[in-house]
Amino acid sequence: MDINQFQDEVLAIGNPVNNIDDLGPLIEKIKDKKIVMLGESSHGTEDFYRWRRIISHELITKFGFNFIAVEGDWPACERINKFIQEGSKTDTMTTINSFSRWPTWMWANTEILNLMDDLRDWNEHSEFSVGFHGLDVYSLYESLDEVLSILRTLDPKFGEEIKAYYTCFDPYRHDEKAYARSLVHHNPGCKQEVATALQKILEKKLSDGSKVMNAVQNARIIQNGEHYYHVMMSMEEDSWNVRDRHMMETLSMLLNYYGAQSKAIVWAHNTHIGDYRATDMVNYGQINIGGLARQEYGGDKVALVGFTTYQGEVIASHAWDGPTEVMNVPSAKAESLESYLHSCVGLMENENFYLDFSDLNINSEFYNLTSHRAIGVVYDPERERRGNYVPTIPGKRYDALFFINRSEALTPLEVKFQPDKMPETYPYGSRI
Repeated sequence: MDINQFQDEVLAIGNPVNNIDDLGPLIEKIKDKKIVMLGESSHGTEDFYRWRRIISHELITKFGFNFIAVEGDWPACERINKFIQEGSKTDTMTTINSFSRWPTWMWANTEILNLMDDLRDWNEHSEFSVGFHGLDVYSLYESLDEVLSILRTLDPKFGEEIKAYYTCFDPYRHDEKAYARSLVHHNPGCKQEVATALQKILEKKLSDGSKVMNAVQNARIIQNGEHYYHVMMSMEEDSWNVRDRHMMETLSMLLNYYGAQSKAIVWAHNTHIGDYRATDMVNYGQINIGGLARQEYGGDKVALVGFTTYQGEVIASHAWDGPTEVMNVPSAKAESLESYLHSCVGLMENENFYLDFSDLNINSEFYNLTSHRAIGVVYDPERERRGNYVPTIPGKRYDALFFINRSEALTPLEVKFQPDKMPETYPYGSRI
């Protein structure tokens, strides 16, 4: 990196940001996109959640975006969706307690409570309602329960038929980890049964659009989740790709469900939303939802907005299923993207700013490969310089990037996790 040229570019494309009024140029650039993806370099930073909530509110209330889709379980997120649609009929904390998969803090936190209030208030007073949905693949048993519950109300006899296929999972007593372990020795598992169940649900002409959509999506999660566990245990292909393809499939389904003119907001880690083709992921045959969205819908219809930080505090854990801790985020390592951005704080006369990459010069420093911070739910600050950076071409990975010089830890809510559930992001949690 030529540090002088880098700093000159930051001055040219950087926008100091302190409050909602400073977002104008960014909102103008992304307001007409079909998909806006908002990232994070950790799952435990309050600043990232707050700015994503503020940006989402602007896009929904002023430019007609239809839903937010997040890196979370479909069934738990549907309870938030129900809350924002029905308001006071459902208790806030009862809804949040649905997020019992470790790490619970990803969605059981004060910023999500604020988002729920924002969306509920909008839905109460607007001519059109917005939705909140989960993109992830993990909720095998919860989705199974949801499918059977919905079918009992729509067609009890058909529900019993589908239930017979899902009895294949009964020996594992709603324990996702036990089912995954059973696949180690090339056990065929329930692959055929879940495929047949989904096909039969798709072929059945059921009434009630929203319930049918919910049943089909949960059945699809059962099939894709079962495949995910097969792949994870057999290592025949990369389970990461199974997960992100499912996320992309779910996002496309939602856009179709909401209509031809619908627009989506996605919340997920930078490793999911930043274009994989501008990182070392291509060396390992990995893809992600950000790159897939650009490929499927076109780069001109998709905005990828990353978030990162130089130092501060973060919520994370030292081990899978471990206790929630507030950890120190040390100053970024030398010659990383974050260290270069930190050097611009004085020049920008502001601790926080965002960069607009839409009109970079062909010789831009942001087209050079550099190390870019990525903190996961499992984190060791003392070792992060060796494992928590992703080789990245920033100007190709993102359309814009937020930089928070000193970040604050997310404020989690007390929700007890269920140890029989596979942890969110497993087995890639060290830098996502």
